[in-house]
Amino acid sequence: MQFVMKFLFSQLAFFSQTSGARRNQRLLLRFLLFLTGMISIYSVLFHVLMLYEGREYSWVTGFYWALTVMSTLGFGDITFHSDLGLVFTIIVLVTGIIFMLIVLPFTFIQFFWVPWLEEHAKNRAPKQLSPEIRDHVIITNLDPITMKLVEKLERRNYEYVIVTGDQQYGAELWDSGYKVVIGEPDDPETFRRLRVERAAMVVATNDDLINTNISFTVREISEHVPIVSTADNEHSLDILKFPGNTQVFQFMKMLGESLAERTQGFGSATTRVSNFDKLLIGEISAKRTSLAGKIIAETDLRQKSGAIIIGLWEKGNFEVPQPETMIHPSTLLLLAGTEEQLVMFEKYYTLPGTEYSGDDPVLILGGGRVGVAAAGRLKEYGIPYRIVEKKGSLAGAGNDFIHGDAADLNVLKQAGIEQARAVIITTHNDAMNIYLSFYCRQLRPEVQLICRATNERNVAKLHMAGADLVLSYASMGANAVINVLKTDEISMFTEGLNIFSLPMPAVLAGKTLVESRIRPLTGCSVVAIRNAQGLLVGPDPMIPLNGDDDLILIGTTEAEKKFTDLF
Repeated sequence: MQFVMKFLFSQLAFFSQTSGARRNQRLLLRFLLFLTGMISIYSVLFHVLMLYEGREYSWVTGFYWALTVMSTLGFGDITFHSDLGLVFTIIVLVTGIIFMLIVLPFTFIQFFWVPWLEEHAKNRAPKQLSPEIRDHVIITNLDPITMKLVEKLERRNYEYVIVTGDQQYGAELWDSGYKVVIGEPDDPETFRRLRVERAAMVVATNDDLINTNISFTVREISEHVPIVSTADNEHSLDILKFPGNTQVFQFMKMLGESLAERTQGFGSATTRVSNFDKLLIGEISAKRTSLAGKIIAETDLRQKSGAIIIGLWEKGNFEVPQPETMIHPSTLLLLAGTEEQLVMFEKYYTLPGTEYSGDDPVLILGGGRVGVAAAGRLKEYGIPYRIVEKKGSLAGAGNDFIHGDAADLNVLKQAGIEQARAVIITTHNDAMNIYLSFYCRQLRPEVQLICRATNERNVAKLHMAGADLVLSYASMGANAVINVLKTDEISMFTEGLNIFSLPMPAVLAGKTLVESRIRPLTGCSVVAIRNAQGLLVGPDPMIPLNGDDDLILIGTTEAEKKFTDLF
């Protein structure tokens, strides 16, 4: 009973909190007074007409009759006998239907129930964090990048919070399972309630104007908390860096340049996709090497070059290398080694005649920011390109731009699809990218097809449609932020893999890599060992492991978790 009373008083207190709630309360009260007056008038008329028929009832009976007739209950225990009384009954019945069965529920819902539900929904998300929280990540916008970032933070047991000034939107995010705090991101008090001075990082992925405002707001409270921000425009870089942002990313430009760098013949034969200290990660298509058709045990890769195969990609499916693993022409090899070792790999294993032909252009389908960035990167290396863009406002001038629909065969022929060495698909619409991937694959089965994916869930579909390589915009952005947060780990957005460093587990000290069975047990591969002498890339699997060394491993997030759980 005490709980019920407390709940009732708390809900009634809601109607005195805001001017809107008080206004609704007055309107509802006015209607109830009007309805009460109508029932009172009908009760008086009931007595008058009953006296006309020679009958007399109490005042309570009059109210009882008026309520039962207006609510259409109509028990029938009290009725009029005269025509005048019956006409009065009909009038009472009709007005009761209108005001008690239609207007009253609508008024109650409009001025009481809906406001209460909305306020209840808004109050589900908290307005501040616990005073004890620390080392958390504050996110100011939820988009494909930060959605992927939240997944990675949860897997790594990082606390995070999304801040929004829209209470309804915040309630929806809260119901969806996100950790949310309600507050305006340009209000210093909001960040005080978010304990920003103890945060590990602030991530701002709004537009350039809002990001600038957020950065200055955070710096007003804390001079040291790292701020990672995005910039849509080139001229915003200096402005966003002024408040002392730790890192400002142009993700669209990064994605376009990365797409271009995956083109066959771009720079060296092996594309460098990541690095960890002096350790480089490179990728190369097996059909450009003499390794196609062999199993890994037959390659003598470690003996000749020092580089090692740390993974194989077959149409988007990652495979941990085993001695008996077959290398197919369609396989994308993932290599690890120093710069010298990768150069030696190219010397011994790259096939002659697979270099880029200067006469064959690269087709870029989509002339937005990503497509223009890809073109700029190709131009730096003297690689000819053609941009196909449907929108006249985006299509540039000159022979490098083709104004037309990339789904039109004549447009693609005009752009040079029949001679193109590679096709880069850069539109922001994943459905369109899937369509264009399939279309281009049917036109040119042998062409290299590189594609952008905005959402991670569409990566597999793009591979099914024929793309050789898919780069995820969401993964790229999320991994770039994670790389700033965790300096002992490098996330590779092209493959969804992580390179990470861990102290040597005590249970492995004294064992060899073969005896440790790290790869079969966890799916992680040891690519290097770091000790007092430096970095040992591709360590001999038969040397004993030293307890003072650090292991540098590569694997998926799930494989990393298995390793930490097991060792």
